Amino acid sequence: MTAEVEILTVGRVGVDLYPRESGVPLAAVDTFAKSLGGTATNVAVAAARLGRRSAVLTKVGRDGFGDYVRTALENFGVTARYVGTAPNLQTPVVFCALDPPEDPPLLFYRAPLAPDLTLESRDVPWDLVERVPLLWVTGTGVSAESSRSTQRAVLRHRGRRGHTVLDLDYRPMFWPDPALARPEIAWMLDHVTVVVGNRAETEVAVGTADPDTAADRLLARGIGLAVIKRGADGVLLATPDRRWSIPPCPVRVVCGLGAGDGFGGALAHGLLSGWDPERIAAYANAAGALVAARLACADAMPTHAEIEAVATRMSR
Repeated sequence: MTAEVEILTVGRVGVDLYPRESGVPLAAVDTFAKSLGGTATNVAVAAARLGRRSAVLTKVGRDGFGDYVRTALENFGVTARYVGTAPNLQTPVVFCALDPPEDPPLLFYRAPLAPDLTLESRDVPWDLVERVPLLWVTGTGVSAESSRSTQRAVLRHRGRRGHTVLDLDYRPMFWPDPALARPEIAWMLDHVTVVVGNRAETEVAVGTADPDTAADRLLARGIGLAVIKRGADGVLLATPDRRWSIPPCPVRVVCGLGAGDGFGGALAHGLLSGWDPERIAAYANAAGALVAARLACADAMPTHAEIEAVATRMSR
């Protein structure tokens, strides 16, 4: 079974609660809709929606929301085999206020510690880590112990095999100070082949928000492909030999959450398909735009046909 998994993501999982009403502060919301969430989890779902056999290595609490996570993953076509249980912690819940919809504020309930940050060596499928074609890790995964040490061990064991992707995924609320995040995230740069993040995240990782300078610094660390999301300015891709600037896909934003994860799942699909970087970026851009035009994260991940339709329209 492990040989069949094409993508293994490691990290955050939770249950997202979205207001039924847009543009209303949380204090005034009456009803919420439940959805699967968490960066690593959403990327696995996005890849599965595109036909990839994906799995997520994470942990939940021994509660009803933990049961929901496992059921939802399987329903999305993502194996829940590597979802462990932290018996004394609760599955995280995240409230989202759709005000403004482009950049909704989030209210995380992950105290005293999220189960996904308690991953230990015994939770890791080491053979799969070594053999899976694409491994996806995140910056959030090194924000606390024991996950930090475990993710480091995973990357050492992986040895930059295949596609080893780092999603910088810097969330200020998970760190006491950006200065503490920088060395932990930067350590991983020497152990991955692909890095993806926005300008604010590259500033934390390599000390600059300028996309070209950030790309230079990432490539100098042995990265094979740097993907820097520039918001309304599109995406910059850089390899040691060439650079591409991909324009954004105009869209009416319903909820900006999950767009980056849709982008990530499409990026993973493109890497495994052996596409050239320019095609990968255009495809991932289209996927992110589709998610931004929808409510929810995991439930909003697009199909291949939907992405191709948008990408084809943008190329005309």
